[in-house]
Amino acid sequence: MRPLTIFRHIACEGPAYLAEVLERHAIPWRLIRIDEGETLPDTLDDCSGLVFMGGPMSVNDPLPWIEQELKLIRMAQAARLPVLGHCLGGQLISKALGGTISANPVKEIGWHSVRKCNTPATRQWLAGLPDETTLFHWHGETFSVPDGAEVLLESEYCAHQAFAIGNTLALQCHVEMLEPMVCEWAALYAHEIQHSSPSVQSAEQMTANLPARIKAAQQVADQLYRRWLDPLIQVGS
Repeated sequence: MRPLTIFRHIACEGPAYLAEVLERHAIPWRLIRIDEGETLPDTLDDCSGLVFMGGPMSVNDPLPWIEQELKLIRMAQAARLPVLGHCLGGQLISKALGGTISANPVKEIGWHSVRKCNTPATRQWLAGLPDETTLFHWHGETFSVPDGAEVLLESEYCAHQAFAIGNTLALQCHVEMLEPMVCEWAALYAHEIQHSSPSVQSAEQMTANLPARIKAAQQVADQLYRRWLDPLIQVGS
């Protein structure tokens, strides 16, 4: 099986729990470290799908690698290869497929509830999960849902938490989190949470009861990742 190609945009936002799931299912993968200046591929010949992680930059920033990643997403979509995006990665998918990225009404940071949307895609991607669950968030921008895609999740503070089109899955929320990452982000980005609000939690709030929160979030991640990986698992079996 050809490996998945995972794009990392900052050192603290790697594949994390996704890497554990890939190892569990014996799915090979390779990491392109954009933050270290590694070269992006020109073609999709040697990969079975694309994964885009998060980062503090905006998709609308004039960074040279953004247009290259958008091109790869469009190529993968045309070739019907699986594409997965987390936060910034989800915004990249939206923009690549004709959506827009704009300021969210509020910053959404910390553990907040998300709800299933009433769409056919939701019933396919989130079957068996509760109608409402708590996931981790850290974003000030949001994506629109491109033509042909269906929204899967919403929250009180952000109308578009996830969408799917074919085997392309874009997430605004962070289902890849591990316990140390939450603590690391709370320290690295302390300036963003100096003034807590209903939509922005303090470090103490977001690290409270962390093992149980991570465990519950990983149940959602397992469902989403397994559904996204199904075509690859079937090929490898």
